[in-house]
Amino acid sequence: MKRTTAQNEKDTGPRIENAPMSCSITSALRAPCCTILESISDGVFTIDLEKRVTSFNRAAEIITGFNSSEAIGQYCFDLFRANICEKRCAMDETLATGQPKVNLSALIISKSGILKPISISTAILKNEQNDIIGGVETFRDLSELEKLKRQLAERYTHEDIVGRHPRMKEILSFLPDIAESESAVLIEGPTGSGKELIARAIHHLSPRKEGPFIAVNCAALPETLLESELFGYTKGAFTGAMRDKPGRFFLADKGTLFLDEISSTSMTFQADLLRVLQDGEFTPLGGTRTLKADFRVITATNLQLKKLVEDGEFREDLYYRLNVVKIDLPALRERKDDIPILIEHFIRKFNILKDRSVQGVAPEVLSFLLGYPFPGNIRQLENIIEYAFITCKGDVIGMGHLPRDLIEAEEDRGPLLSANETEEAEKIQAILDQYPRNRPEAAKALGMSRTTLWRKMKKYGIMAP
Repeated sequence: MKRTTAQNEKDTGPRIENAPMSCSITSALRAPCCTILESISDGVFTIDLEKRVTSFNRAAEIITGFNSSEAIGQYCFDLFRANICEKRCAMDETLATGQPKVNLSALIISKSGILKPISISTAILKNEQNDIIGGVETFRDLSELEKLKRQLAERYTHEDIVGRHPRMKEILSFLPDIAESESAVLIEGPTGSGKELIARAIHHLSPRKEGPFIAVNCAALPETLLESELFGYTKGAFTGAMRDKPGRFFLADKGTLFLDEISSTSMTFQADLLRVLQDGEFTPLGGTRTLKADFRVITATNLQLKKLVEDGEFREDLYYRLNVVKIDLPALRERKDDIPILIEHFIRKFNILKDRSVQGVAPEVLSFLLGYPFPGNIRQLENIIEYAFITCKGDVIGMGHLPRDLIEAEEDRGPLLSANETEEAEKIQAILDQYPRNRPEAAKALGMSRTTLWRKMKKYGIMAP
């Protein structure tokens, strides 16, 4: 027997008119629909015609920080605290016009005072008699997506730096004060520990955040090319100089210049750099006109500059010029309690990038990674998780999804590395980062044959960049 529209409406209860959702709900959230709404990651709440909250799902509690018992009966604008509530309330417009609003951008302030970016969709709520009895609003927390966008655009803030270890918490608490100053900053830490991430966070927290952030890897360029890159050159300055080219000093004007691996530069270059930092002036190669630039300098190294000064391999006057504020980043093996949250962070990142829904790692994987020395530090952990996303087709990353050479290296290694072995592993990783596509040159820089380099990479579980 054919069912009538009235019968259908009576069975389903109040309806969401033109809603961007697939189900109807009652003001009390009937059991089947309640189960669905409690299982989704989008926040959902309903209101009556006086704009008092009549239902509030679990995701809404998580996003806003208010539990349902606190929310129900309250005015939605007192609870939701979105930046669009006062002047262009999406729910008001929907109730006035009957038309839904879909994926509007907004900011809310959670119960704990955290500002969160969200997207909002609204629709009207009707009863069996087709009377409007209120509205329904769904909203999605975009915090992780916004964080990822900043990472992809390399616009980092201190909130993008993951770490609960006391040393990292100390660094993060001091970071805004460092950023506010105009002082030179020296960041020391092993390869892959996040030195450039810290440098970018300082820049984007500083008064120079609207200016450029210019990064130069000093170890990746030979001295002559490094000079031309930093100072720039004029047309005809050397063979192949077909036009004027501004240098990084000039491009960093009103911004921040980040010189990575400063320890790899020659004493001659160090003298030239010192003059620029003292006077703020430089002359492009082949040029006769002196240029000025106003930039803040942040340098980084995976070696201890003070020891290089003592050994006569780095200028003492430049060292004191660069070392006004010093940040020592710990190796990942020294902050192992951060490994689980770093794993979660990278899984969230690659879930968004690769449109996946990996839930986490198996207990044995976590145990394995907690015991691994990580000569490549955070960068190596990120590479491991990215590799696992290729091999894992399910929801949980298992041991079989980790790089085979990593597992084999751990089996060969046996007990934890000695201090000397750890130092050697970090040195090898650093040189490989300097010569990512030239294994023979890396072996030469390390003073070993390519065969020995390959054997040691296998021993320490080091993957080529």
